[in-house]
Amino acid sequence: MQKMTDGNDSGTKIKICGLRRREDILAVNEAKPDYCGFIIEFPSSFRSVTADEVRELVKELDPEIRPVGVFVNAPMELVRTLLDDGTLALAQLHGQEDESYIRELKIYTDKLIIKAFSIKTAEDIEKALQSPADYILLDQGGGGTGKTFDWSLIPEIQRSFFLAGGIGASNLGQAIREIHPYAVDLSSSVETEKRKDPMKIRQVVDIVREIKIIN
Repeated sequence: MQKMTDGNDSGTKIKICGLRRREDILAVNEAKPDYCGFIIEFPSSFRSVTADEVRELVKELDPEIRPVGVFVNAPMELVRTLLDDGTLALAQLHGQEDESYIRELKIYTDKLIIKAFSIKTAEDIEKALQSPADYILLDQGGGGTGKTFDWSLIPEIQRSFFLAGGIGASNLGQAIREIHPYAVDLSSSVETEKRKDPMKIRQVVDIVREIKIIN
């Protein structure tokens, strides 16, 4: 099955993760990040939404913004359904999904798959680089914690990766210039009192776009 692609546009991409309210959709529609993420059917996260809720939210999403479903050890049928019905453009796997899970999922969909990895050692990086996913995401831990990991562990990587974990307006430029990720992934840093803050979202998207122009 031929895989879909995200194109070859130059410049770092940005993903705003953890959307859960209509107000969040309006905020990203205004700021226009490249991707937005929805944490789906993971009740232990306050950002979690149901499959039906994400379907309704995506209906109002600017079509230029690509919706990403974030799943944690979810039944494959749930992931496949939301990809196949057009609700999601990409799936991000943030649990203990192994290579066989990813390979099987890729048999049934031409949508792109992101696999998240918690980075604590150089060995974790090496493991991530072997993933059959289309993209890897390097994170501090469980996601949405607002904490960074040791970026010096990241070597010159020859495959596209998302960088997450503690990235915000204060260190976004440094992350892009020093680490050169395909995309940066932000969540807690664009929140105020656990709700997405439209001004903070616009600020970080503007920072990324300005770096694109400079580069």
